[in-house]
Amino acid sequence: MAGHATDGHPHGADRLCEAGDRVYARAVRRGRLPREDAETVPCLVELALLHPDPDDMGWLVPTSPQEVMTRLLRGVHAEVSASQARVGAAVEAVEWYAGLSAVRPGQPAEGAAIRVLDGLSRIRAAIDEATDRCTTEVMTVQPGGIRREDELREGLHRALAMCRRGVRMRDLYTHVARHGQGLHNYMEMMGEAAEARTLDEVVERLIVFDRTVAFIPANADRTMALEIRHPALVEYLVTVFERLWRLGIPLAAPLPSSGIAGITHRERSIAALLAEGHQDAVVAERLGISVRTCRAHIARLSETLGAASRTQLGVRIAQVGLDGPQRPGTETGDDLLSLPAPSAAPGALLTDRRGVATPGTLPQALRAGGTPTRRTGRKPS
Repeated sequence: MAGHATDGHPHGADRLCEAGDRVYARAVRRGRLPREDAETVPCLVELALLHPDPDDMGWLVPTSPQEVMTRLLRGVHAEVSASQARVGAAVEAVEWYAGLSAVRPGQPAEGAAIRVLDGLSRIRAAIDEATDRCTTEVMTVQPGGIRREDELREGLHRALAMCRRGVRMRDLYTHVARHGQGLHNYMEMMGEAAEARTLDEVVERLIVFDRTVAFIPANADRTMALEIRHPALVEYLVTVFERLWRLGIPLAAPLPSSGIAGITHRERSIAALLAEGHQDAVVAERLGISVRTCRAHIARLSETLGAASRTQLGVRIAQVGLDGPQRPGTETGDDLLSLPAPSAAPGALLTDRRGVATPGTLPQALRAGGTPTRRTGRKPS
């Protein structure tokens, strides 16, 4: 309820009216306030920010700011999960319809709205053409971990050419991408035309030019992509990007702490995915880290929480509240990084270091694998 609007007050707890802000702040400072002081701001009661004092019904006591933040973040987490699920469903549907159009007799293999790009050379050529024609904006989603410097150099000249034309570039990465020194060097060359933000997880690779043409991976062996020009589909993908962008953390800003001493932001993210029942390999893929690094973090989690087995680790994660979204805070531990980082070159966004298109990956509920091991003294990367 804390993050949603009401009929009488079209705002939620994330954007209180001026009067509500003033009264709630006073209630927090004093611990409670007379019921009549809140008569002019019924939104606080409707949003469950104030509630009757059980010891004296003539007074109202505030819901703690920490609990309000937790409610808001749970809503954000649900919104991101729903967006990711919708993108996965849309990709499956596009592939299905593309397959139908390919087998119908008497029909052309390609259409103007959705075109299947079969082969690495066709993928590169289509992206290069869209890059050359771009005049206003490029939006990209780049899952995985640290970007290789040779991948960044591959499309640098085209990216710089777009910057000189006044094209705005926005890119979404996983938090792990913050640790790549190559990105910092890249940003210095890109200047103010490029912005980047990071999230614990992002959707599969996506690149949109001028909100008119989008490219997404189309198969599992990284040799096919879809070029989408259908206005409704492109608009849908842009909406997904904008929502994730709003939730992302700017690269120049520090990551929030886990809220629990001795546990980093990344370890909290791992704990939440383990609580959902994912195997180590799935957790590593979704966060953009190696399986070895993931297991090192799990071992550190086990030691910090005093868990001797995977089952016990799951219990400890639930007991300390690591199975849900984190509260906002300041950076700590391994996640301390405040240097700015750049966006990646559009020409490399759908390909790996060999220029191969990256496949879509659908989330799956898998059992947790492996048994936690003790720390070896090596710091996870």
